[in-house]
Amino acid sequence: MNKYKRIVATSLTVIVILLTVGCDQGTKAIVRSYLEDGKVVSLLGGVLVVRYVDNQGAFLSVGARLPGHIRQVVLIAIPLAFLASVVMYVVRKKGIRMLLAMGLSCIAGGGAGNLLDRVVRGGKMGDFLNIGFGALHTGIFNVADLCIMLGSLLLIIDASRGSSCERIRHSRFQS
Repeated sequence: MNKYKRIVATSLTVIVILLTVGCDQGTKAIVRSYLEDGKVVSLLGGVLVVRYVDNQGAFLSVGARLPGHIRQVVLIAIPLAFLASVVMYVVRKKGIRMLLAMGLSCIAGGGAGNLLDRVVRGGKMGDFLNIGFGALHTGIFNVADLCIMLGSLLLIIDASRGSSCERIRHSRFQS
């Protein structure tokens, strides 16, 4: 049974990563082709704004002003090592919980999508989504960033479920 769960987790990991990278790269290509020259599309009464920008930094352009060689290490080499370790962990971990595997897979897929952009586009990553309600607005982000956030949420849910289960298990044995 354990071997079956590992095969399922590995297969789902590969599928989630490929789907995430495909959706991320596909949406970036579509937006780049339609919104060149700084065009902006406002949807849902301005709640969703689509505007393509090249980002040389990480989330919210953090690190964009670092010298080129340092930026490459921080935004390409370190994430590549992290992604490789996440994938290896999911593939090799015996008895991994499915929610944990899916959360890590979403994070790895989003990271891979952004990393692919950086490698192929000379250190730049495409961002194009902005959400706002009144005076509150997000930074500009992309589908890969959404997947990373979804994966983080899944990890939080998994951790909270694990904690509850562990407390219940321990309380039963201590009574």
